Parts: sequence; structure tokens; C-alpha cells
Amino acid sequence: MNISVAQKEDLSVLCQYDKHIAKDELVYCISRNRIYIAKEKGKFIGWLRYNLFWDNTPFLNMVYILNDYRQKGFGKQFVDYWEKQMKLLDYECVMTSTASDEYAQHFYHRLGYRTIGGFIYQSDPYEMILMKEI
Repeated sequence: MNISVAQKEDLSVLCQYDKHIAKDELVYCISRNRIYIAKEKGKFIGWLRYNLFWDNTPFLNMVYILNDYRQKGFGKQFVDYWEKQMKLLDYECVMTSTASDEYAQHFYHRLGYRTIGGFIYQSDPYEMILMKEI
């Protein structure tokens, strides 16, 4: 898997797949180098997007691997890569969240994340906040 920082040229493919964020925000994240693109044999297979929690802690907002490429270790490789990049930027910990009814919580726990809290928004499932020291 080849991972690179998203460029302006990647905006159209990101807009096609990432429906959780406005186009203007995608443009902003690209300009701040906060989106990574994953490719396998030159083909787009997913993306990872983050921002800063409390303006000082990397918070993984989204990691997404296209269906045909799941269960092959790409998600783990992607998060590992991101954590290494955050360490190179002198961060000491990273955070993310996931709904308690989603499989992702088990994925993050296997990667060494620990649940540090959470909240319930309206009638949504409990949102777990996870953290990992890097």
C-alpha cells in the first residue's frame, strides 16, 4: 500500500466518497496536510482524515478503506502510518472516537487505544472517545 498526503488533485475523488464533510472543509484539510490517501497498485483504496482536538491533539476523524480492500490489513497499516507521522510532528498522543455499536472500537483497542470517556448525542448510540500515547 502506498500512502501520501492528499493534494488538490485528490479533491474530486474525496468528494465522491467522503460524504461526512463539506467540500470547503475538505479543501481546508488538504491545505493543512490533514488528509492521507491510500493506493494499492496505483488504485485509490481509501483515505484518512484528522484534525486537532483542543487545538493541540491529533484526532482521527475518519479512516476509510473501500469495501474490496477490507480485511487485508490496510486499515491497520494506515493508522500505524498516521501515528508515526504524528510522532514525527512531536505529538505525544492521538485520539479518535467511534460509536459503541460499531466494530471499530475493537479495531482501535487492538491497536492500543483505550477508552477515556464518551457521550450520548440525542438518540444516537454512545460515542466512545479513545486515546493512545505514541
